[in-house]
Amino acid sequence: MTAAAPSTVFVVDDDASVLRSLGRILRSMGFAVELFESPGSFLERCDLGRAGCVLLDFAMPQLSGVEVQQRLLDAGSLLTIVFLSGAGNIPVSVSAMKAGAIDFLVKPVKDEELRGAIVRALERNTQFRLERDAREDIVSRYLTLTAREREVMRHLLSGKRNKQIAYELGIVEKTIKVHRARILAKLQVRSLVNLFELAARAGIQP
Repeated sequence: MTAAAPSTVFVVDDDASVLRSLGRILRSMGFAVELFESPGSFLERCDLGRAGCVLLDFAMPQLSGVEVQQRLLDAGSLLTIVFLSGAGNIPVSVSAMKAGAIDFLVKPVKDEELRGAIVRALERNTQFRLERDAREDIVSRYLTLTAREREVMRHLLSGKRNKQIAYELGIVEKTIKVHRARILAKLQVRSLVNLFELAARAGIQP
């Protein structure tokens, strides 16, 4: 799934009347919405790899909002979270934000405040997905390198010169230059500076 996939607002709240009300409000704002009456049903039925964000009630009997947040993190989901709470608990909201929540709204929330938080959450999710797609593209190019080219690349990322790499690998410097040219071509970069940037973005270590 790419970052261009349609985004959905997943609303999770154990209060049926609040759930329906939020659904109506968000749909009237033009958002695609799916409603879940419990955190358990959300985690069981929702594809956590989809594009979108979660409007999540903070205090629920089965699982707390923070527990759901941790489940999403553990699953590697890129869904962003906007918490909705019946009471403004500042220490709790700070903890939730540190764990990656986009906003912490207190009921009753004003429509424009809700809209702004959802827009920010969807924008952040799109950003995360674009970054993920870019990393996957880089890794797919990296996997086209031969074992020797990857070995040479690791030495290049360590800041070693061609002559030094040739000595350590027991081959001639001219061969290192050939490998280096092929590495840059396969990874679609023009210089060693670009190679360093590309490796950093994909988390490829020397």
